[in-house]
Amino acid sequence: MKILVTGGAGFIGSAVVRHLLTNSLDSVINVDALTYAGNTESIPTELHSDRYIFEQVDICDAAQIKRVFNEHQPDAVMHLAAESHVDRSIDGPGAFIHTNVVGTYTLLDAAREYWQNLPETRKSQFIFHHISTDEVYGDLPHPDELPANSELPLFTETTPYAPSSPYSASKASSDHLVRSWQRTYGLPTVITNCSNNYGPYHFPEKLVPHVILNALAGKSLPVYGDGSQIRDWLFVEDHARALCLVVKSKRVGETFNIGGHNEKRNLDVVRTICELLDELAPQHRAVNIAQYADLITFVKDRPGHDARYAIDAGRIQRELGWAPEENFVSGMRKTVLWYLNNESWWQSVLSGKYKLGRLGEGE
Repeated sequence: MKILVTGGAGFIGSAVVRHLLTNSLDSVINVDALTYAGNTESIPTELHSDRYIFEQVDICDAAQIKRVFNEHQPDAVMHLAAESHVDRSIDGPGAFIHTNVVGTYTLLDAAREYWQNLPETRKSQFIFHHISTDEVYGDLPHPDELPANSELPLFTETTPYAPSSPYSASKASSDHLVRSWQRTYGLPTVITNCSNNYGPYHFPEKLVPHVILNALAGKSLPVYGDGSQIRDWLFVEDHARALCLVVKSKRVGETFNIGGHNEKRNLDVVRTICELLDELAPQHRAVNIAQYADLITFVKDRPGHDARYAIDAGRIQRELGWAPEENFVSGMRKTVLWYLNNESWWQSVLSGKYKLGRLGEGE
């Protein structure tokens, strides 16, 4: 297949690109605007080949998106391009509406026109895969709020949408657009909603890399509120496998939830990282602390902070045979080791060097 991946220089998108180039014979057209979190260094040069093309294009640019479709003639779209940081969405929601809603609309309409003009043999094989988040469902009751020994509810594919932040509201909007293009125009689409991802090449503003890099630098490890918020954690390479399986399954009009079966309190995530660093990098520990966990600092909770996310990923396991290969401990160990062994990547991000050579950026 020839697969157009939007946001392929981002965290999850680059994992998808690496997976396709390493584990298939598929060709990839990587479309990324290279906003602050996009990093072409997340696609190692040894993976570049005649099966890989990079296009620095904004998904909101209708003319350029149309050109990309017509020039590269993809068999499928995997749409991951999005603004995705909740804190940033609270401080500046406009960018999230622009990219996640207007951008998805622009991409959908270009895909519809392209698909409608395909020969029938290719038209029947085309698929538009929209990658979304479990945050569109809002949140679930915290175990502390429920009677003892009661069964904990999970997000399913039919859970009603109830987004809490500008970010999750913008993603919910994009999900609705995708479903409406399938129902109104017949565009073959499939949607996946995932839980919190972690792993290599994660931009340092997110919780896991932020904690790792702050700890190595001897800086405080901020935890919102009391750290009791619960998330389901999914290793990004497991997610990439699932996404590639879904796009090739061509389950038009369907939705699949993808989760890691790893519910953890935020504070426990931070403590796990600290314990791994105590084991794997004691030499980097600041002299004024006995253990990395001494750096944990509790800060004011953010507005509208969801209490708990948890995904029922049973459907994708039953129908497509996918299950995560990593548990929380094994995946987090791999993640910490990756950051310890790939300082050049994250130092390039922290210094801003990764931006050099982009369109519109100075050398």
